[in-house]
Amino acid sequence: MTLLKVENINVYYGNIHAIHDVSFEVAEGEIVSLIGANGAGKSTILKTISGLLRTKTGAITFKGENISAAAPHLIVNKGIAHVPEGRRIFLKLTVEENLEMGAYTRRGAEVPEAVEAVFSRFPRLKERRRQVAGTLSGGEQQMLAIGRALMSKPPLMMLDEPSMGLAPLLVEQVFEIIKELNGSGTTILLVEQNASMALSIANRGYVLETGRIALSAPAKELLENDAVRRAYLGS
Repeated sequence: MTLLKVENINVYYGNIHAIHDVSFEVAEGEIVSLIGANGAGKSTILKTISGLLRTKTGAITFKGENISAAAPHLIVNKGIAHVPEGRRIFLKLTVEENLEMGAYTRRGAEVPEAVEAVFSRFPRLKERRRQVAGTLSGGEQQMLAIGRALMSKPPLMMLDEPSMGLAPLLVEQVFEIIKELNGSGTTILLVEQNASMALSIANRGYVLETGRIALSAPAKELLENDAVRRAYLGS
């Protein structure tokens, strides 16, 4: 079943045409990766799906409903969580307060239950539940950003550059977390500069070049594609 469908979107920053006629789909249960160079438009696409930017044309459909004109908070309510580039946690709030900020779609007893569910997935965050988030390590902040997104219990999670700024060992841990989330039933749309890692866990991938989709294929095929390997995989 198609969970997310993006059809013929065109996005502008003022007079700059950033996204050109982009269309793609994400099926329920998949990990789909968008790869491309800096400035290719990957983050812009996620922001448009989230309602932070608007498309001039086409449609964005989630669970069969057109959400192209929906407000960002309503898109979260409908079941899309966005873990932004740079994590964007609330640095002066505690770990637990950050998680509670992600729970505004939940009610009553659901909130502490959701917090405990995140802590069971990320024991390190539980150890630091009263620690100010700005004092966490980069890897812990990324876990917190993912945990905050999980508080809304989203069917679809969009992750923007989750490995950015992390040491190689922590990068591996983050990608293991993404695989575990997907194994637990969360559909993933992943934007990632580390194309090799992204494609190694994805079902399918789309290659973006200057705001256009240049190539789409099963992730395994993209990993073996000579042009992709030269441009994005360093081989």
